[in-house]
Amino acid sequence: MSEFVAGAVAGAEAIGAWEDEGGAATTGTPPCRIIGTVSQVEWAGRIKSHVNDEFNRVSRLFRDVASKQNAAKRADTEEIIAILEDKRAEVMSKEQAGYFIHDWQEISDQVRQMIFKDPRYAEIRARRPPRP
Repeated sequence: MSEFVAGAVAGAEAIGAWEDEGGAATTGTPPCRIIGTVSQVEWAGRIKSHVNDEFNRVSRLFRDVASKQNAAKRADTEEIIAILEDKRAEVMSKEQAGYFIHDWQEISDQVRQMIFKDPRYAEIRARRPPRP
């Protein structure tokens, strides 16, 4: 093994150990490959970043609301945040570029709709007392 290759391997191992100890900043989304043509992958990568930003925006809103609620309502809001994070993981794990290009190119209320369609959200709604 050449000196350069050995140094690169040792350096990569040191960086890996540093990252495993929490030394690397994370973006909140695990890396995931995207499958498609080169241009589709590039396009879907940009869209995927915007999708993650949208999930972050909605999460911040729910967390802000939760911070102002009493314990009972906050528990419901935290359940909704858990649904949101499950939906984020589901979406961000998709590998097909076409999925992001077709379903997320124009971001509107997809995140809200995903939450509303989840059966756990229906259970939360059913527990709430009717509004006067």
